[in-house]
Amino acid sequence: MAHSWHDLPGCGVEVHGLKLGSITGEGIAEIKQQFADHGVVFFRDIGATNGNTITNDEHVHFAEQFGEVNVNRFFDAVESHPAIAKVEKKIEQNSAIGEFFHADHTYDVVPAMGSMLVARELPESGGDTVFVDMRKAYDSLPANIKAQLVGLRAVHSSRHAFGNERKDKGTGQALFKNAEAAVQDTIHPVVIAHPVSGRKTLFVNPGFTIHFEGKSPKESLALLKTLYHYAVQPSNMMRFVWAPGSAALWDNRAVWHCAMNDYPGKYRLMHRVTIEGEQLNAADLGGVVSKPCVDEPANVMAMARGETPLDLPYVQLLRSTIQEGMANAGGDFKPWWPEPSWPLVLAARVLSWGGIQAKL
Repeated sequence: MAHSWHDLPGCGVEVHGLKLGSITGEGIAEIKQQFADHGVVFFRDIGATNGNTITNDEHVHFAEQFGEVNVNRFFDAVESHPAIAKVEKKIEQNSAIGEFFHADHTYDVVPAMGSMLVARELPESGGDTVFVDMRKAYDSLPANIKAQLVGLRAVHSSRHAFGNERKDKGTGQALFKNAEAAVQDTIHPVVIAHPVSGRKTLFVNPGFTIHFEGKSPKESLALLKTLYHYAVQPSNMMRFVWAPGSAALWDNRAVWHCAMNDYPGKYRLMHRVTIEGEQLNAADLGGVVSKPCVDEPANVMAMARGETPLDLPYVQLLRSTIQEGMANAGGDFKPWWPEPSWPLVLAARVLSWGGIQAKL
């Protein structure tokens, strides 16, 4: 079966019938060009026969055609293939990996180039992944907002996401491993020149960007919220519906992604291979590069007396971005987190004033 390419509205390109297990050098070159042009490539019917998938060995081999493999610190790996991270949600589990908009590994000084995700076991419905084109997001910004970004840099960190042992409420099990390894703090330009195309790209994300350099999370909130608002507009987004024999290869420097956690009581297993990247340069000021954050960044999960989690700027950004983004992605979106009642919020605030920090 000959393969065919289809540009998608908002973000990405889709190809049908490209058999990744037997891909040739010419085919890899074709994919690399589409990848550079569109930021994310969605594959259908990737196996040797229509609808079948690829083996773990083929998955790793394919990813290696794009760069060196990055072995994830915080996810469990497939036992036989340590290069493949398991992105798994169990039947009794409430939380899901990647359930907020983010770009992988931006807490590293040299962020990952991208990832290759292969569907292994899927629920009958739900579990779509939403992608956002951050090159188009930058292009859509008004001139006065772009002017504010010249020379601006932002702090990205892994501490709040992986450094505290987060346990799923459904299973009681830790969501990630090696919490003690979550010490990566990096300062990146807010607008980068994409390493391949040179195109100006907005390089902040709700998952790992915690504040602008020289500003607190509270001082950074308004501008970050504005940037995220422009990012999650329908013209920049694509909601990918997974099916057997599907895969996605995304450019971590060019797109966000978010896994929809809308399939309670169902099992979902994806395999992810992450690919190493290269140093990022600013699109202005002579191409200033990313650098380690020398001072430990603000603890965005720390609450002051009288505060609840809902008061934290980081949490506010996560919630507002996911609500607006999912609404714009289409479908009947219902938040998967409980909406706390006012008596619960009041009780948490009273406890907080007494020095006891309660979780909503």
